[in-house]
Amino acid sequence: MEVLKMKGEPFSDEEQDALLDINLVKNEGESLKLTCTTGKADSLAESSSHTILKFDVAKEEKEENCDEETEKMENILVRVKTEQPGDVLQDEIISKFSDSNDDDVDSVMNVKTETEFQKDLQKTELGSEITCDIKSGVDICCGSQLPQGGDKPYSCVICGKECGTNSKLKIHLRIHTKEKPYICSVCSKEFGTKSDLKKHERIHTGEKPYSCIACGKEFRTKSDLSKHEKIHTGEKPYSCIACGKDFRTKSDLKKHDRIHTGEKPFSCIVCGKEFRTKSDLKIHERIHTGEKPYGCSVCGKDFGTMGNLQKHERIHTGEKPYSCVVCGKEFGVMGNLRKHERVHTGEKPYSCVVCDKIFRTKCDLKKHVRIHTGEKPHSCSACGKKFITSSELKSHELVHTGEKPYICVVCGKKFGIMGNLKTHNRIHTGEKPYSCIVCGKHFRSNGILKKHKKTHTKEKPYSFLL
Repeated sequence: MEVLKMKGEPFSDEEQDALLDINLVKNEGESLKLTCTTGKADSLAESSSHTILKFDVAKEEKEENCDEETEKMENILVRVKTEQPGDVLQDEIISKFSDSNDDDVDSVMNVKTETEFQKDLQKTELGSEITCDIKSGVDICCGSQLPQGGDKPYSCVICGKECGTNSKLKIHLRIHTKEKPYICSVCSKEFGTKSDLKKHERIHTGEKPYSCIACGKEFRTKSDLSKHEKIHTGEKPYSCIACGKDFRTKSDLKKHDRIHTGEKPFSCIVCGKEFRTKSDLKIHERIHTGEKPYGCSVCGKDFGTMGNLQKHERIHTGEKPYSCVVCGKEFGVMGNLRKHERVHTGEKPYSCVVCDKIFRTKCDLKKHVRIHTGEKPHSCSACGKKFITSSELKSHELVHTGEKPYICVVCGKKFGIMGNLKTHNRIHTGEKPYSCIVCGKHFRSNGILKKHKKTHTKEKPYSFLL
C-alpha cells in the first residue's frame, strides 16, 4: 500500500468560473471510475477535507526493446488540486497506477477516505487539476521534472535525444554512462539492456526462433529476419541523398554515406589505420594477430575472412560464376573478371612513377617497380637464387624437380611453364600474334620479335673478346 500526499495551491477569485464535480465509485469488479461534470460555481465548502487514496498496486518492471515489442510499466500521476478561498493550502491527492499492457490491467485498487467527500464535493472549483491517463502514460514523472507534453516528452540532458517514456530514457542514458548491468553467465559479456543479453545468449544456445516464410532460413532476432525478408521483396526503402543508391537497411545506408563524407570512425590500435566500418577493422586486426578463423574443409587451408574462403573453395568445386560479356570467359572471382575486362577496353589505370609505364592491374605495377628497386623477395630453397615474382620462382623450382606438368595435347611435348606451352601450341595453330612495326613480319612469341627488331636497329648487344 502506498500513500502519497502533495499540497495544492489556492485559486484566485477570477478563476472561479466553473465547477468540477468528482465522484469516486468503487465497483464490485474492483475498478476505479472518475466521473467529471462541469457547471456554474455557486459556493465552496468551508471545511477542509483531507482525502487519502490508498491503492494496492501490483508493480512490475520490464525492459523495453523495439524488436521484442515489450512494453514497460509506467507510473501515472493523477493530480487533484482542491482549494477553498480563505483557507490554508489543502492536501492534494496523488494516485499511482501501474499499467501492465494494452490487453489487460491487473492492478487492484482500494479506495479509502479519511473524511468522506461531501455529497458530490459540492461546488468544487474547475481549477482543480486532474491528469489521469492510464493507457497512454501521459504526464509521467521523470526524476524531479514533469514532461511538457508531446509524443516524446522526455529528453536526454546530455545529447538532447527525446524518448517517449521514462524507462526508455533510463535505458538511453546507459549509452553515456557506459553502464552495463546485465552479464552473460557463459562468457561474462556485459549488456545495457536485458533484451540485448537475451539476444546474445542465443549465440551460445543456438536458438533461432524467427524463420523466413519464403525460404525457411532462421534468425536469432526479429530485426535480422526483417532485413532478410527485404531480399525476397526487393524492397530498398533507404536512399542516399548524394548518389541516389538504394539500401535495404538504415545501417547499410549509414555505412555508405561515409564514402561521400570520408568519415572513418574506426581505427586500429596497432598501426592507426582507419576504417569506415567496425567489421572492416576487425578483419584488418587479423593481419596483426595472425588469426585465420575460416578453414577449407577440403585442403585445410585457413583464411582471415569468409569471403576469401568462399573464393578459395571455387578452386575445388570448379565454380566460375562471373563471365565476360565480350568473350564469355569465366572467372571464379569478380576481381579477376574486372582485370580481364581491361584487356578488351585497353584500360591501364596504374602507371610507374619512375618510367611512366602503365599497367592494367596494381599487382602488375608492383612487380614492375621491383625492376627499379632491385627487390627480389622470392628465393629458391634449393639454390638460393632470388626472383621478383612468385611465379618466376615456381617456374625455376621445376628445374630442380625436373617436373614438367604442362603437356601439349597435339604432340605430347612437356613443359615446365604454362607460358612455354602456349607459345609451343602456336606451332600447331600457326598463330603469330606479334608483328614488327617496321617490316610487318609476324612472330609466335614476343621474345622472337625482340630479336628480330635488332636487325633493323643494327644493334649488337653481345660482344666477344678475341
